[in-house]
Amino acid sequence: MGKVYIFLADGFEEVEGLTVVDLLRRAGIEIETVSIKETRDVVTSHGISLLTDRIFRETDFSDADMLVLPGGMPGTRNLAAYKPLTDLLESFYSKGGRVAAICAAPSVFGSLGFLKGRKATSYPSFMDQLYGAHTCEEAVVVDGNVTTSRGMGTAIQFGLSLIQQLLGREKAGEIAESIVYSC
Repeated sequence: MGKVYIFLADGFEEVEGLTVVDLLRRAGIEIETVSIKETRDVVTSHGISLLTDRIFRETDFSDADMLVLPGGMPGTRNLAAYKPLTDLLESFYSKGGRVAAICAAPSVFGSLGFLKGRKATSYPSFMDQLYGAHTCEEAVVVDGNVTTSRGMGTAIQFGLSLIQQLLGREKAGEIAESIVYSC
């Protein structure tokens, strides 16, 4: 198995990003945080400073199994505006690569045309930006190689869904049990 990369921009929602990192690492999945800035320093939507594992321009994504976008504002707008990332997403998606986004970030997939004819979800005020999607209010929606989720309150379900997709239902259940999570 390759890696999962999660892209962080100033203004990302820390719970949506770091919950995914935490859960996937607990499952033994190699996940790397990637700054879209020229430095590893990123400030979350609630003013928490952190260092990412990597900088986008110095990273080779050829070993990626999945690309993940957390939501938050203005983090989602920053991700959508970073052309090297949208180019990577388009190339990866066109080859059948798995992509996942939560909260406002599925709107990035909507603008790239990934959601046409697919079932998808997002934060309520971003549903109208899921262009061409069959929208719903489920916590997590997996349609082919695209996973979308509603927001901070669904971050654990989102992370467990990614584990299930990569390692199976049993491993996702094991991780859910280890964190005393029940849905």
